[in-house]
Amino acid sequence: MRRSASKKTVQSNSTTASITFSATDLFRSASSKASSKEMERIDNLFYSYANRSSGIIDPEGIETLCSDMEVDHTDVRILMLAWKMRAEKQGYFTLEEWRRGLKSLRADTVSKLKKVLLELEKEVKRPTNFVDFYTYAFRYCLTEEKQKSIDIESICQLLDLVLGSHFRAQVDYFIEYLKIQSDYKVINMDQWMGFYRFCNEVLPVLHSITPNVLILLYLID
Repeated sequence: MRRSASKKTVQSNSTTASITFSATDLFRSASSKASSKEMERIDNLFYSYANRSSGIIDPEGIETLCSDMEVDHTDVRILMLAWKMRAEKQGYFTLEEWRRGLKSLRADTVSKLKKVLLELEKEVKRPTNFVDFYTYAFRYCLTEEKQKSIDIESICQLLDLVLGSHFRAQVDYFIEYLKIQSDYKVINMDQWMGFYRFCNEVLPVLHSITPNVLILLYLID
């Protein structure tokens, strides 16, 4: 009797395990199919904007995408989108970069992509992410091979775009100074990062000093 009961228990456990594995397999299969369909839609969306000759999304394609999302192509959120994709070349998105960004954002249509821009903006504003985004913004603007610095006019535009909403007064004073000074023709990465650290770390300590004096202190340093 004990052997019979033992056999029944083993059979019961085996059946339960079989059902569990079957359910798991079905879930994995369904999940895999859904993921495959999502990637297919992401790819189709890419090719609707990609240049047929080059097979990548070029500046014209990006402008069309921005128009469809009802977002200006100079909007900082487009730079944030490039950051999410880890796009290497300014004004161009490869299929691999596009897949990386849109899969992470879970966006496979223009309407979904438009909706997640707000969430992307919140993600970038997190302190740890913002430092990475701020660094990326500079590198993204290095359009020439072996280029290590950016001209003053472009830096002023980039500062206003990336940092203006965080430190409006300081950015305005710094841009004003950069435009009238004649000592600097370009800004390198160290100077770019130095200004952010100055605004983020020094300003809170010296909050009682006016912005123009603070900028002078930064330049002297």
